[in-house]
Amino acid sequence: MTDTMKAIVLETFGGIEAFQERDVPVGEVGPRQVRVRVHATAINPLDYQIRRGDYPDLVPLPAIIGHDVSGVVEETGASVSEFDIGDEVYYTPKIFGGPGSYAEHHVADVDLVARKPRNIGHLEAASLTLVGGTVWEALVTRAELGVHETILIHGGAGGVGTVAIQLAKAMGARVITTARRSNDEFVRSLGADEVIDYTSDDYVGAVADLTQGQGVNVVFDTIGGDTLARSALALADAGRLVSIVDIAQPQNLIDAWGKNAAYHFVFTRQNRGKLTALTNLVERGLIKPVIGAVLPLARIGEAHELLEGGSSRGLRGKVAIDVVGQTVELPAQR
Repeated sequence: MTDTMKAIVLETFGGIEAFQERDVPVGEVGPRQVRVRVHATAINPLDYQIRRGDYPDLVPLPAIIGHDVSGVVEETGASVSEFDIGDEVYYTPKIFGGPGSYAEHHVADVDLVARKPRNIGHLEAASLTLVGGTVWEALVTRAELGVHETILIHGGAGGVGTVAIQLAKAMGARVITTARRSNDEFVRSLGADEVIDYTSDDYVGAVADLTQGQGVNVVFDTIGGDTLARSALALADAGRLVSIVDIAQPQNLIDAWGKNAAYHFVFTRQNRGKLTALTNLVERGLIKPVIGAVLPLARIGEAHELLEGGSSRGLRGKVAIDVVGQTVELPAQR
């Protein structure tokens, strides 16, 4: 193996100019670790939040960040029996726990690593790891979304929303989502039963009309703002709201109290179990990752800019990063 690798290193907190391409040492593999040749990674809001300095105490600089890996095992630790050299795997590196995925190689604890779905490529797999684990924890573990329940998913055309719609539908729920009018057909193709145009419609009133005044059982917040407070008005009695967004400003939740609502805040925990469950759904054709753009590793900065301005530019799904120069064929936006 090579002793060095190319990586995109965050030298300072700030704009995209803070990234520099460097040759850095490849990490050593411990007894319960694997070294993976990274074929693809992806960009998440957490990435640009780290870059701009939202978590300075948790990310010592210089740092290699990134939270999605799809690739091939090239080295295994002495106590690893779960994987062999040559296996295709995908996973989320430990968040705030060491080097991330913006590099040619990554060393990971084997308990984080799962077998990549056989029916998708590395770009699609990399776009699913952090998002898929987050959505699974939100809808399955926290909300405990049930068959025939109704869920409102905010931001259905985004990287998280596209997976959430498909998972909720696979769980047997009725899915209402918010999206631009131009994305109506797209989110319906993913499984949304009803679409609310957030640019012109009040989602609280729209939900009341769509549920005959009963409200939804679950709200999944992927966008933030005043959603925590206002979504309480769209909940049914004893409904649940799950948010994956930082609370930037205090919000008055008195309406949630009146609904006997339960609020859950998710910062996902990584493990193989959630990814194995997702692999099963992907291989059954129930979840298809959506990629809106693909860029090479050297253009990480541009990828950050694209995601940060994605909603205004009509971005659908995830921004994926091709690390090895594979032939890129973007899947059709369904």
